[in-house]
Amino acid sequence: MLAEYLPILIFMLVGLGFGAMLLTVGFVMSPRRPDSEKLSPYECGFEAFEDSRMKFDVRYYLVAILFIIFDLEIAFLFPWAIVLDQIGWFGFGAMFIFLGILVIGFIYEWKKGALEWE
Repeated sequence: MLAEYLPILIFMLVGLGFGAMLLTVGFVMSPRRPDSEKLSPYECGFEAFEDSRMKFDVRYYLVAILFIIFDLEIAFLFPWAIVLDQIGWFGFGAMFIFLGILVIGFIYEWKKGALEWE
């Protein structure tokens, strides 16, 4: 049984070793010439002009939450599509109900104006 997992273990060790080697080479060979511009905080291509503790509009967070919700739908659709022939009509119906609930939520958000940006 351990022989079945040996290629995976070798692959992980080679990947970790290659990553560690690249990080080490980058650290050793990189130039170290810090100046004030390199050490300054960088945000959106221009100098910061306000306090970093300023308040953000709630719509930023609403759009982020909506993206996460509807992006997770795809995470469920791919495995479902792969095993659809094995789970039959019950799996098809369950996914239909799941997608229906998501569509109802999407229509609700659309009607409430959460997808509008001013």
